[in-house]
Amino acid sequence: MRILIGLIVVVAALMLNVRLAPTDVMLLHKQPAAIAPGDTLTLGSFLSARQIAAPPTLVLEEIASVALSTPRTRLLAGSVADGMMTFQTRSLFWGFPDHTTVAVTGGFLVIYGRARFGGGDLGVNKTRIDRWLAALGPLTEPL
Repeated sequence: MRILIGLIVVVAALMLNVRLAPTDVMLLHKQPAAIAPGDTLTLGSFLSARQIAAPPTLVLEEIASVALSTPRTRLLAGSVADGMMTFQTRSLFWGFPDHTTVAVTGGFLVIYGRARFGGGDLGVNKTRIDRWLAALGPLTEPL
């Protein structure tokens, strides 16, 4: 019984650590770099750049709406007027935070999602970003 109680305490402490860990917004809210349209998948992150087919403000307004309709997602920094926004999306059970920065630069919508903890993200950043891009429809042009 003591082992079970100890295990529950350890798991609860780990969950609290993940949920209450401070977020350095200034470290996260930086212009994502992309030279050309395309996707880059790395361990724990996903970067996508798409040529925009609408005015930048309209694209950013729409991506903000799509992002904020994603469960457990909130705006951390930036705005449509700034031309760049950083969102935080937490996993359902553990509350692991992923951070996604969105910007329009040089005629491209650039979206960079990355995990805050661990070496990988099990593909959740790519899945979320692909879903956001699909929701934009004709506002961006496919490769």
